[in-house]
Amino acid sequence: MKADYRNWMPKGMIWSFAVATAVSLTLQLILKIGWLRVVFFILAIILALVTLWTVLMYRAFSYDGKRQMSRQIIDGVADLVHLPEGGKGLDVGCGSGALTIAVAKRNPQALMTGIDRWGAEYASFSKRLCEDNALAEGVADRTSFAQGDALKLDFPDGAFDAVTSNYVYHNIPSRDRQAILLETLRVLRKGGTFAIHDIFSREKYGDMQAFVKRLKEMDYEQVELIPTDSGRFMSSWEAKWMALRGSAILVGKK
Repeated sequence: MKADYRNWMPKGMIWSFAVATAVSLTLQLILKIGWLRVVFFILAIILALVTLWTVLMYRAFSYDGKRQMSRQIIDGVADLVHLPEGGKGLDVGCGSGALTIAVAKRNPQALMTGIDRWGAEYASFSKRLCEDNALAEGVADRTSFAQGDALKLDFPDGAFDAVTSNYVYHNIPSRDRQAILLETLRVLRKGGTFAIHDIFSREKYGDMQAFVKRLKEMDYEQVELIPTDSGRFMSSWEAKWMALRGSAILVGKK
């Protein structure tokens, strides 16, 4: 049995854009009104370019492809999560269970919990998929998965020795994503560590340097943003065309 972590670029999204491109081209050919034909022709070109972009993203993220960026990112984040003997870790937005499992494999003395809402946007991800992957990777006895909401975690304060997440919060509609980070850190015990990877651009998060300073003023230790968009996980060019500029790992200790 082999783990199947799927792809961060859903096939359904690729097919949706491909079908929309075909429909726009068809309308451009059959319509008789000149300006409408021009509009649908331009729309078809735009949709075709978007379709090409999603295909390239799919190839880059594929666990079975040549680039395997997803695997590189998961392994890189997991390497920063260290749990004590008998400790407990939380992965927020676990998707297919990749990061949860990677951390569990690196910390055989600890337990990992992965939560996700498993929405329609990523219909191929599910709790069952996570559990099957954990079984395939030999960590089923040290991992658990449950439905959860990153905006309001169903755990008491200080419930975990480490918290982690990968490319989750920027997808959550919110005017204050820094508040989501604080909610995640709420369930971290004193002395616990965190490693949260996301697109920490000013447009999505506001001033993250001010947030780092705020955490230090709250007595968090060793807090820093480690850029991952300029060589660590991807080249600057990849970050640009993949719309991942601003990617970084927020790390520290409570």
